[in-house]
Amino acid sequence: MSEKPIEDNGKAFLVLLLPISFLIIFLVATWRILLALIVLAIGFKIWQEYQWQQWTIRVNPIFHQLVRENQGRLTPMDLAIKGNFPGTTAKRYLDGKASEFGASIVNSEEAGQSYYFITASILGNILDSSEPVKELPAQPVTKTARSLLAPPTTTTLEEEETETESIPEPTLTHEEAKRSLEKQLIFGSLIQSELAKRLNVYSSTVYKRRNDPEFPEWSRSKDPDGIAWSYSEKTKEFFPVEEE
Repeated sequence: MSEKPIEDNGKAFLVLLLPISFLIIFLVATWRILLALIVLAIGFKIWQEYQWQQWTIRVNPIFHQLVRENQGRLTPMDLAIKGNFPGTTAKRYLDGKASEFGASIVNSEEAGQSYYFITASILGNILDSSEPVKELPAQPVTKTARSLLAPPTTTTLEEEETETESIPEPTLTHEEAKRSLEKQLIFGSLIQSELAKRLNVYSSTVYKRRNDPEFPEWSRSKDPDGIAWSYSEKTKEFFPVEEE
């Protein structure tokens, strides 16, 4: 009864020993070739990395120029067009720069991936747009205000009617009303920090998204009153979007 298990164990050992023997013989006979292949693979990898580093050095000036021109916002398409190389290469380059400088990556359906690189000058612009306090223009004192401030005087009924008739009622056309509304928007326009408080987000978030085509809809979803906002490059302020 005890001889059969011993015999089975010996056969199992021989089954394992045979392929191990062939593997050892193969390694002894081909170790020089295998070592040469490993060295070649490592050398090729090092050469590729060296070539990439040399290529990035040539591309860095283009990258720095685009960062200045686009206020820190870049897409792989921008870099690929400017440098005339494939988009996959541009994306690999921007991924490396984003990891190096801690840039933010924003995904959108229309523009795809956008990389935001915040430089000292761009950060200064963010802080400058958040600091100033808007000064309201001087308003003329109306008749009502003068009547409240001045001591009461006795006037005849004729004088009151003459004074009332001398003040023409304003009649505005559609274009004039539109221009008047734009002038009054100084009360409805917000700087970056004010809009960020209204939307309950960081000021840097508003800065990153302000030129995004989807900014009005995004701001509408954040606004407590459901108002869509648009950014004006000219005044560096945010205005409510008029409903059509």
